[in-house]
Amino acid sequence: MVSPELSLPVRKQCELLRLARSTFYYVTTKNMEEDDRLMALIDRCHLQYPFYGSRRIRVWLVGQGYNVNRKRVQRLMRLTATTASYPKKKLSLPGEGHKIYPYLLRGLDIVRPDQVWATDITYIPMAKGHVYLAAVVDWFSRRVLSWRLSTTMDSSFCVDALEEAIKTYGTPEIFNTDQGSQFTSAKFTDVLSEHSIKISMDGKGRWIDNVIVERLWRSVKYEEVYLKAYDTVRHARDSLRSYFGFYNSERKHQSLDYQTPDEVYFPKAVLIAA
Repeated sequence: MVSPELSLPVRKQCELLRLARSTFYYVTTKNMEEDDRLMALIDRCHLQYPFYGSRRIRVWLVGQGYNVNRKRVQRLMRLTATTASYPKKKLSLPGEGHKIYPYLLRGLDIVRPDQVWATDITYIPMAKGHVYLAAVVDWFSRRVLSWRLSTTMDSSFCVDALEEAIKTYGTPEIFNTDQGSQFTSAKFTDVLSEHSIKISMDGKGRWIDNVIVERLWRSVKYEEVYLKAYDTVRHARDSLRSYFGFYNSERKHQSLDYQTPDEVYFPKAVLIAA
């Protein structure tokens, strides 16, 4: 049986078995469904044990009854944008030749809305398949300013979310991201530069640098995603739209002295309404 996880190249395996190499690249529905189940489990494991790397996640999966090897776990971790939360040589990889910007938030007092915005991407499991979620968040108020879903990990849906946030709320002083290729791409950074927004990027292995968005993902998944089984992308979009409305206007945050993000982001509007 041909396997990409063997040391022998796929081309040579196909030659020995007298198979056309194209037949290997046909992925059965059964394999896709199993990958989806494993990715959903990896996502849950990562939220519970964010410091687990591929070795520990593999052991955890074996404990759940899935006999998988580490190479498969590493491949699925890449698909779910999952990285262990500890210092290491490489975390999010920038696009080749893309400029990396310094981290501007270290020691900075963030004291008002629109001083710093941040963004990131996370994996969203569905009943069948998966999507990726990108969101733009105001650091001070924790408010979700815009978001987009995509079936691929390209930069276009991240740019769309950014442009919507700017169109609706104006511009921040600083915009913080990780060093992922979606955010180091010219399409993304050019939008920031055109609006004279200072660009800040997390250091390698520094997941804590974008901790505000990491906390958002934890809330979204435990309070929304894991309670639902989205049948379609439209179902996911409609349900997440409802959740983000609740998150911004109704959910009280302990870190905000039990105010909602809306109450912190729109203090004048709240006072007028009162």
